[in-house]
Amino acid sequence: QVQLVESGGGLVQAGGSLRLSCAAPGILFNTYDVGWHRQAPGKQRELVAQITTSGISNYVESVKGRFTISRDNAKNTVYLQMDSLRPEDTGLYYCYLRRVHSYWGQGTQVTVSS
Repeated sequence: QVQLVESGGGLVQAGGSLRLSCAAPGILFNTYDVGWHRQAPGKQRELVAQITTSGISNYVESVKGRFTISRDNAKNTVYLQMDSLRPEDTGLYYCYLRRVHSYWGQGTQVTVSS
């Protein structure tokens, strides 16, 4: 069974930065597309960023230029560098891996105060 271990969430002031990490030990990590979703209170879960096995990344419009997704296949880890954070970035951030099936982390809370 695939287990994803997320870390890096927390409380930060607007304009600050956080770096989320998601590790997936024991799998062929480089064969999975990986990414991050988030869910704000009262809103639907949305895709924030993803990066393919080929290293192609894409982002939801609202985070372009502020967030950067990257992967380290040697460490079986995906990162989300979040800069210039805004209060509307607040939410529970989930990492996922996808090949034929999708696997999800437990979520890490990001709270941005104004």
